[in-house]
Amino acid sequence: MTQETTGRNLFSETNISSERIASLVARVDAAGDDELTVRAPATDDAIGSVPACDEADVERAVDRARAVQPSWADLSVGRRGELLDRFAGLVLDNQEELLDIVQLETGKSRKHAVEEVADVPLNCSYYARRGPEMLDRDPRQAAVPPATTAEVSYEPVGVVGAISPWNYPLTLSMVDIIPALIAGNTVVLKPDEKTPFIALALTALLERAGVPEDVVQVVTGRGAEVGPPLVDGVDYIAFTGSTETGRIIAEQAGRNLIGCSLELGGNNPLLVLDDADVETAARGAVQACFTNAGQLCLAAERVYVHESLYDDFLDAFVGATRRLSLGTAFTYGPDMGSLIDADQLARVDDHVSAAVEDGATVLTGGRHRPDIGPFCYEPTILTDVTPDTTVACEETFGPVVTVESVPDTETAVEKANDSEYGLNASVWTGDRDRGRALPRQIDCGTVCVNDGYVSGWAAIDAPMGGFGDSGLGRRHGRAGIERFLESRTVASSRVGPLTEPRGVSSSWYARGLLGLARLQRRLSTVPVLGRWFS
Repeated sequence: MTQETTGRNLFSETNISSERIASLVARVDAAGDDELTVRAPATDDAIGSVPACDEADVERAVDRARAVQPSWADLSVGRRGELLDRFAGLVLDNQEELLDIVQLETGKSRKHAVEEVADVPLNCSYYARRGPEMLDRDPRQAAVPPATTAEVSYEPVGVVGAISPWNYPLTLSMVDIIPALIAGNTVVLKPDEKTPFIALALTALLERAGVPEDVVQVVTGRGAEVGPPLVDGVDYIAFTGSTETGRIIAEQAGRNLIGCSLELGGNNPLLVLDDADVETAARGAVQACFTNAGQLCLAAERVYVHESLYDDFLDAFVGATRRLSLGTAFTYGPDMGSLIDADQLARVDDHVSAAVEDGATVLTGGRHRPDIGPFCYEPTILTDVTPDTTVACEETFGPVVTVESVPDTETAVEKANDSEYGLNASVWTGDRDRGRALPRQIDCGTVCVNDGYVSGWAAIDAPMGGFGDSGLGRRHGRAGIERFLESRTVASSRVGPLTEPRGVSSSWYARGLLGLARLQRRLSTVPVLGRWFS
């Protein structure tokens, strides 16, 4: 493990100054004097302060967003896409500053911060390119073709509220904001109180790209104070965070009769089948388990290995994990960074300690490393974990993984599905056909084969979301923009009202209507005519 000293002046190591932080804070419109201090996980020193917005501040932001929404929606989809494509270029041009801010706020390694910065231009380009066709008017099967027609148009819901988390504050704010904006909505973003500065930097870049002022508002503050009025004020809420908070938001959204999408927790399984390449699987497991110090909703926390490969896999996995470097430098040196704060450190330490008390074996890691950073914790591999231990049942959200031997694939799948969560799973096999078939048996919204999570997340044309306690709704792809739209059906008749013609009795009208239903049913089976009736 790489050792570093603490008590540093982090601003001197970055492209960020305290004056730059202050300029970002000035973007928040708050009437009161209450503030929240934001601390750097690398040293636990203060980075700066942001306003603790209250209900009136939230209402004011929503009102401004609502006032400008019609003019934003009046722009063509292509024009909105051009502005967001310009924003994507600014993100790449300002990547060093964005990387520094993300590292300052989260404590993650620079290599993991890069994943966040790279994700935004990909999403911008995708929705800028595909948005026009997704929002285009859509002809549908009519009631009585060709006498009638039906067409669906798509309109923005209005003002979208987005609540983003601290673990991936850049990606997990923009992944909701980008499709919402393409759809013609305005947005009020509430970033986590631990990571507000990256949200403010991104909204500044959006305005530099030409997105009008007030189209994206940021309200900073405590979740318990800012969240409820935000949900009450907007027309849709997109939330990423804990399952517990997600339930509260879903209940409030339901009372308000507005839509919501929720990406929540996960206790994700990784399966190593008997025909997997051990070295490749071990290398993939390191990435799957320890990216961002395990503070990743998609991270693997439970590994099930076929008994024939168990010993060899453990040797390779433990060896690769021990070679990881732990540090908080603003360079590409450290493989893994810090946990976010003392609460997260306590959660990780409690889960490991409880597992050991119940008989678990620590193969590597299992130690807090204050010599490297106040919240740094070694990547940890546990075996001999009992099924009812906290680390096996709940999401740790840290650099901790359990490994278990299984006699066959059926047992691995059964154990993988023995969870209330269902966000992401990873399957490792040397058989391509097996790799395509087995995921259908796993109760997760995404299953990656011979990869931990990147191939699923980066497939931005495919929906991403969870089963069970892992959430509601989907982001990415067509589903990612449809959640921010209202559909309007316009149906017309070329023959006037579809009712009994004059001079025709009700009984004859009924016979004719049922006869038409039989005719349509038969014609729909004829290939050429079937296109007309489908």
